Parts: sequence; structure tokens; C-alpha cells
Amino acid sequence: MSAGVSVSVGTRESGGGSGLGAVGDWVVGLMETFGAAGAGLAVFAENLFPPIPSEVILPLAGFTASRGELDLVAAIVFTTLGSLLGAFTLYGLGAWLGRDRMRRLARRIPLVDVQDVDRTEDWFTRHGSKAIFFGRLVPIFRSFISIPAGIERMPLLKFGLLTVAGSLIWNTTLILAGYFLGEQWHVVEEYAGILQWVVIAAVVAAVAWFAFSRIRKHRAGVR
Repeated sequence: MSAGVSVSVGTRESGGGSGLGAVGDWVVGLMETFGAAGAGLAVFAENLFPPIPSEVILPLAGFTASRGELDLVAAIVFTTLGSLLGAFTLYGLGAWLGRDRMRRLARRIPLVDVQDVDRTEDWFTRHGSKAIFFGRLVPIFRSFISIPAGIERMPLLKFGLLTVAGSLIWNTTLILAGYFLGEQWHVVEEYAGILQWVVIAAVVAAVAWFAFSRIRKHRAGVR
């Protein structure tokens, strides 16, 4: 991969940055060094550390491909592989935690009952396949959903196929968006960012409601 990537995606001034921000510069550096595999490494890291936004990585890879400095198909393949490897890493963490550790942790967390863990397990048993597939299309959630899959020991082949299917849709969509938007690739991040904040708001609301209902239950028990 030539240093032309850095020039194309954001004119680098001597001794300065590209104007893409820290994440953008980091992704450009990986693609400069490893080509399409660099984009895959960035997505792998994004799975493990959700604050790294795939909404920057993927459209930027697509834009780079539109300039002929990255193979489009290779970008999709390597980023999907990065998603799969990241998902399996978190699956392994969930498998290591297991049910017993989760129950022990639940006993130590205020307002959480072991029954809550059991209900979560039951829910995942019924809806796990859909959660894995559709979860890959939702920012933040797509990383964490791998952990309960590991705890429940979802069959590896099934988990892998669902992860690839969902990740392939997400990665292809954002890469193609960057490819066709060209210089306006960053617009993708703005709209995806809205979705991310919707998810965060929903999670915060759910946690708040859970805490409220649990406190009310405990107060009623005291009376």
C-alpha cells in the first residue's frame, strides 16, 4: 500500500495531521501499512473497544477504494473477517465467565437478583439467533452481544455464520456508502451517530427503569 492513501483521504501537511481526527489518522496509518487488511485490523479493534467507531473506519475504507488505492472487495472481506475475529474473542470471554461466575457477580451487584440472570438466559435461548444477527447492525450492541452468546455456549458454527451474515450487511453498506459518496464520506458518520445515540438512550432508559422497578420491589418487600 502506498503512502498515497494519506494524501487522498485528507491532505497531510508536513509535520501535521490529515484533518480526519485521531481515529481517522490511525485507520489511514493501518491502511498505508497493511492495505485492506489494515481496515480489517481496525474493525477487529472496534469490536473489542466500541468507542472506536466503525462509522469512521468503514466509510473511510470505501472512500479510499473509490480512489483506486484499496481493493473494494478486499476491504469488505477483511473488515468482515475483523468483525468475526473480534466477535469470537468476546465470545471466548463470555465462555470463560460462564453461568456460575455470572451468578456470583449478580449476587454482588446491588438491585440485581440471580433470577435476573436466569431470565436473561431464557430470553437468549429463545431469541439468541435473532439477537446475534440483528445485533451486528446496531452500534455498540454488536460488540456486547457476543458475550452472552459465549456464556450460553451457542454452537460456534451457528454463531460464526450469524456474525458473518450480519457483519457483511453492515460492513458492505457503510463501505459502499463511503465508496459512492466520495469526498462526502464523512456524512455516513453523522447519520450512523444518530442511530448510536438512539441506542444509548434506549439502554439508559432500560437501565433506569430496571433500577426503579427493582427499588420499588425491595421497598414493597420491606413493608
